[in-house]
Amino acid sequence: MLRRTSEPAVQTRSVRDSRRDVVRRGYDAIADRYLAARTSGEDVALLRELIRRLRAGDAVLDAGCGAGVPVMRDLADAGMAVVGIDLSSTQLELACSRVRGARLAQADLAALPFGDGSFDGLVSFYAVIHVPRAHHRSVFAEFRRVLRPGGVALLCLGARDLPGDDDTDSWLGTHMFWSHFDAETNLDMLRAEGFDVLLDRIVPDPMDHGQHLFALVTAD
Repeated sequence: MLRRTSEPAVQTRSVRDSRRDVVRRGYDAIADRYLAARTSGEDVALLRELIRRLRAGDAVLDAGCGAGVPVMRDLADAGMAVVGIDLSSTQLELACSRVRGARLAQADLAALPFGDGSFDGLVSFYAVIHVPRAHHRSVFAEFRRVLRPGGVALLCLGARDLPGDDDTDSWLGTHMFWSHFDAETNLDMLRAEGFDVLLDRIVPDPMDHGQHLFALVTAD
């Protein structure tokens, strides 16, 4: 667990899985390369849809924050009280130096180390797609649990059916794992976990890695 401010520390929880270890080690290895290659496009532009539904000072979780830019930084610049989690400790070290006052923790999406209703908002960019899809319902349930009633989330999810892609070397030269359902299945699962879908859009990956479903949802 990483603690970077005087705020109370959060408890680290984890889910053991060899594919999660692949993702963690991969992003530890390529953290600097990924940061240098990361670009912004329609994905980050959609962040405005979430921000305009929140107020300055609202607590927002960035679930899979990486190096903290551009998403976590933009939320902080908009006046949100942002907390970031990631599997990769190296990514979190980068985020610590790029998002002033950030609260950061090394944690797993399927076992969030926060109490029920802790956040007014939640974002997750390019993170759920690295979790084995058999656990996606558990991830969505955790997102719903930590959001207050009426809280809003912007989620990046799979747009096509991919049971698992265990790629040994082509993602910036490292071993990486992806797994996700198609867009309609994801939307159905979100609704089943107690979310209302406000907006859904297929967005090209800014790093030319296919397309993704972005869903803006609210916790009912």
